Amino acid sequence: MRIAVASQNFRTVTPHAGKTRRFLVFEVEAGTPPREVERLDLPKDMSIHEYRGTDPHPLYSMRAVIAASAGPGFVARLASVGVAAIATSETDPVAAVEKFLAGTLPQAAEHEDDCDCNCH
Repeated sequence: MRIAVASQNFRTVTPHAGKTRRFLVFEVEAGTPPREVERLDLPKDMSIHEYRGTDPHPLYSMRAVIAASAGPGFVARLASVGVAAIATSETDPVAAVEKFLAGTLPQAAEHEDDCDCNCH
């Protein structure tokens, strides 16, 4: 299974998943540590906040997307295609994936939203 982690700097878990355009993609197989297999560096119009295309979005093929924050629109949009969106206070991408798999991923603080578009 594939899990994406929002990471604008490709080093830490970053917030505002709907506007994020950079994601670390991990392949996860039973009994092995998560393995980074791809880095998504999407154009601005491919952020979930902006995306209005009819083709499947690259995040729609993930099992989960982890970020430091995610608004209700982002969570609902991914849920509609069977992808879990998780907000966490964990800052290390590999640790975030490992803790997600173990069921121990700490939740992020309450999301403070400065955007009323309901699409992130």
